[in-house]
Amino acid sequence: MSTVKDLARPEIRNLRPYRPADSESGLLRLNANETPWRPAGDGSADGLNRYPQVRPFRLMETLADYYDVHTNQLLVTRGSSEAIDLLIRCFCRPAEDDIMICPPTFGMYEVYAQLQGAGTVTVPLDPQQGYALDLAGIAAAASARTKLLFVCSPNNPTGNQIPAAQIDAACRTLNGKGIVVIDAAYVEFAESDPTRELLDRHANIVILRTLSKAFGLAGIRCGALLASPAIVDLVGCILPPYAYPTPSADAALAGLGARDELEERLAILRSERRRVATALKDLPGVEQVLPSAANFILVRTAAPARLFAAAKAGGVLIRDFSWDPFTPGCLRITIGDRSQNDQLLDALRRTGT
Repeated sequence: MSTVKDLARPEIRNLRPYRPADSESGLLRLNANETPWRPAGDGSADGLNRYPQVRPFRLMETLADYYDVHTNQLLVTRGSSEAIDLLIRCFCRPAEDDIMICPPTFGMYEVYAQLQGAGTVTVPLDPQQGYALDLAGIAAAASARTKLLFVCSPNNPTGNQIPAAQIDAACRTLNGKGIVVIDAAYVEFAESDPTRELLDRHANIVILRTLSKAFGLAGIRCGALLASPAIVDLVGCILPPYAYPTPSADAALAGLGARDELEERLAILRSERRRVATALKDLPGVEQVLPSAANFILVRTAAPARLFAAAKAGGVLIRDFSWDPFTPGCLRITIGDRSQNDQLLDALRRTGT
C-alpha cells in the first residue's frame, strides 16, 4: 500500500524548492532587489514596493482558526481553482496518470487535467438517487493510474450536498491508491459542514475551501487547501514564493473578521433560496426545481431557451446548462438579495413563462 508521498510524481518528491530571500522584522531588506520607494497611492502597512511574505502567515493562522485546523494542514492559494491545478500537477504524470470526475460537476477539473496531459475518467452522479456518488462505479473504474477523485459538495451545478458516508466510502476505496479531493466551495450555504470530521478520519483526503462565495470576496481570489501536513508540503513545493498579494491578504483578513455579518447574510440567503425555489415551482414550463444546499438552484424546464430569454429581457442573466448531456433542459440560477430575486421572478411571470 502506497503512502501519500508515494502517490506524487517522482519529480515532485525529489524537487529542491526555491530558497527565497530572508525577511526579519526590524532589519533593512537589501537582499530581495526591491525598490526603496512606495508607489503612488500605496496605503498598505508594509509597502507594495516590498514583496509579500513567502507565505501569508497571518492569513494562514486566521484561516486555520476559522477552519479549525493546524497551520501545517493548510495552504493558501489564489482561489480554490489554483489548488485544483496544483494538485493535478503534483500527482499526475502527463500521459500516465488520470483524474476521476463525477459529472455533472465543475468543469475546471477536466480543463486542468487536459493542460497537464493527464487523463480523465468519468463516473457520473446517479440522478435517480438525487445525484449521489456511484460508489460501485468509482470502485470499478479506479485503476493504478487514478491519482485524484474530485467530488464537489455541495455540487456545482446540481446544488446537492454529498453525504459524508458516501465520501467516507470513496476514501476507503482509494486508500493507498489515490486521493479524494472534496471541493467545498459552497459548504457555508449548507445546513451542516462535515469537512473537518472527514479530514480527521482520512489521510487520503483534501478539502478545498474559498472566500469567494459566502464571504463575498471573489475579487481577491483567496482559497485554501486543507489536508495532512504531508500533502500540504508536497503541494507547497510547487507553489511559487511571494504568490499571495499583499492587498488580497489584507482584504481577506478584514473579511474574516466580520463573522457575525457572515452568519446574518447566510441566514438571509438560505431563506431566499427556499422562497425562490417555491416560486419557481409555480411557474409554467418549470418541470423540476432540484433541492440545493448552495447559493444557487438548478431548474429543469421544457423550454430552457425561452426561460433564459425571459430572464434576460427582464435584465437578469442566468446560466444555461441545457447544452450539457448530464443536465438536459437545465438552467442554474444564483440566489441574490430579495430585490434581485424579485426582479428575476417578476421577469419570468411577465413573459408568461
